[in-house]
Amino acid sequence: MDRKQTGKAAVQIIAFIGIFLLLLVPVSYMVRTNGEVKDRFSGFYAEKDDTLDVVMIGSSPVFPYYAAPKLWGETGIAMYPLASNMQRPAAMKYLVEEAEKSQSPKLYIFEMRMYTIADEYLRSNMAYTRGVTDNMTYSVNRYKAVKALVPEEEVESMLPYYLDIMKYHTNWKMLALPSEWGNMFYHKKSPYKGYTFRDEVGPQPMPDCVDEKGTLAIPEEQEGYLRDLLGMLEKMDQDALFIVSPYGLTAEEQQMFHYIEEIVTAYGYPFLNMNNYYEEIGIVFEEDYADYGSHTNAVGAEKCTDFLADYLLEHYAFQDKRGEKKYASWDQAYQDWQEQMETARVTIRDRIAKGEYAEVGAQDEEEE
Repeated sequence: MDRKQTGKAAVQIIAFIGIFLLLLVPVSYMVRTNGEVKDRFSGFYAEKDDTLDVVMIGSSPVFPYYAAPKLWGETGIAMYPLASNMQRPAAMKYLVEEAEKSQSPKLYIFEMRMYTIADEYLRSNMAYTRGVTDNMTYSVNRYKAVKALVPEEEVESMLPYYLDIMKYHTNWKMLALPSEWGNMFYHKKSPYKGYTFRDEVGPQPMPDCVDEKGTLAIPEEQEGYLRDLLGMLEKMDQDALFIVSPYGLTAEEQQMFHYIEEIVTAYGYPFLNMNNYYEEIGIVFEEDYADYGSHTNAVGAEKCTDFLADYLLEHYAFQDKRGEKKYASWDQAYQDWQEQMETARVTIRDRIAKGEYAEVGAQDEEEE
């Protein structure tokens, strides 16, 4: 084979590899298992660059507690959740880096409930890790996240984490779903801006431990992740707010939040434990939760969103951008949210009146 033929063959091989990779990436995104978390992350990537005022990062308390369309419609603050079920605290710094690739938010909000749980437990179900890594677009930052979150000694191979199509390659039926073609480039708008409506009712008595004094150390590895995150935010000169959403917590958990508060405030960041403000929020544990004190339903979310909105307006200066052309999708999201909220209120009232309560344990199954 002469040089001309060799060169032609090399070009053909390179072209083939290039086309293969161009097809592999969108197919990988499409065959990832569909669901709320995938839609939430894809919706984040679909937001226009540098349009988000706030990015909220955390676990499942984030997306049913805080209605981003409501916050926008009533304050002009554009907030989007980068949240997944049982999200490991170790993932937070990588989600900040992911957000920074396309957004320059004035504020990051971190929900802290998962910091009370040992990372060993969270690692025992790798779905909690994949909820983050399998919903990030391919990039150097995703590679770093996988390398940091997946212990090589605990898995047979790292390849299915770096190339998640190896796990989802049997999901070819996803290619036949019109909804998944919007995920070809992982840019599919989220109609409610990452918020999840819940209209179930699961009552429980209000916790009686909110006045618990003293501190209790959080798991050592979680403290390390927290200090690492705080150090990174300091270097970025980035505003951040650390919150705990109201739920049916225990006395030990409340003491752990006191411990976290001491660490966070020592770095100069505010800490807002909403469990200290049940009356101000107006939360009713017998009516405003979808699953027995763990996650709010839509009515509880209204109250938590209002409380958070008041806090943000009091402590930060956000520009109200309602009505601007580039935020048209946010105006539409607020309109759609209002309509759906009316239906949710009626459903929740009816369920309370009839005593039709959520199945115990249903949320645990969803999170796994």
